[in-house]
Amino acid sequence: MSRTILLTGPELAADAMNLAASQGVRVIPTIPYLSSEELEAIIRAEQPDAIIVRQGQLTRDMIEASSNLKSIAKHGVGYNTIDIQAAADHGIPVSIAAGANAQSVAELAFALMFSVARQTALLDARMRDGHWDKSSANGIELFGKTLGLVGLGSIGSILMDLVAPLNMKVKVYDPYLKQLPQRAHVEREDDFDRLLAESDIISLHCPLTDSNHNLIGAAQLARMRPGSILINTARGELIDTGALVEALSERKIAGAGLDTFNPEPPPADSPLWGLPTLVATPHIGANTSEARDRVGLVALQQIFDVWAGKALDPRCVVNRHLFDLCSAVE
Repeated sequence: MSRTILLTGPELAADAMNLAASQGVRVIPTIPYLSSEELEAIIRAEQPDAIIVRQGQLTRDMIEASSNLKSIAKHGVGYNTIDIQAAADHGIPVSIAAGANAQSVAELAFALMFSVARQTALLDARMRDGHWDKSSANGIELFGKTLGLVGLGSIGSILMDLVAPLNMKVKVYDPYLKQLPQRAHVEREDDFDRLLAESDIISLHCPLTDSNHNLIGAAQLARMRPGSILINTARGELIDTGALVEALSERKIAGAGLDTFNPEPPPADSPLWGLPTLVATPHIGANTSEARDRVGLVALQQIFDVWAGKALDPRCVVNRHLFDLCSAVE
């Protein structure tokens, strides 16, 4: 009997789509960011055996809409849009493509650091409007600065090495890190407030949890150096948007580079858009040809493994603590 995978978003990369076709698997793409009611109706009608979450929410009602559902895979690593408890309640593992897009996201974080420091987005827009700001523009060198990493998973580990040629010192704050990689330019920082106060760039690379919403709020922004830069390629909910708008408006910090927002997408009238020291990208950290190929194939293979009764890498199953994974496969 043929199997069906529903995507919350567009088609996977060609290699992944071809792999699914070769296995006789029907893949159903959907319009990104459909309303909950529309997406639930599609799931109820199609009764997919697996769902790959690309964009938008996957709620309890959506999960319960398919009686055939045996696997949920995230097209990436951020799973805060998935009701993992609801999935566990029905014995469904939720897997992430850990590490598959890390290089691409780390490179975007690196690019945002440069763009904020040298005002490239603002100066590009100004030139297109006919301005020539050669005499007034003034940027910041990254060479020799201190980078504070909040979280040292796959992405932070790559960024840690990307900045080494710039003679940057790296301070790592990660309470869950068992062992710090041995690098001459890297040291551990166990005090979050001290990390904020002693870093020239703060870059967020931690997952969103129930306890770290608004991890960066008014108090934390006040502790950062006046000439510092905040980078977020993790999750938008880690930053208090109102506090960031105030800090940037009052030049309490030098600038920010954001790839993630709360909410997504931000409204057209968001106060963020009036901030000249903000560089923004539309949550595209993983949007490279190379990463899309890797992530799509990893997500598919995880689904195939669940269907075949094979054990998944426990590090990739984000709701494993909520149920006995052995009961996930019938």
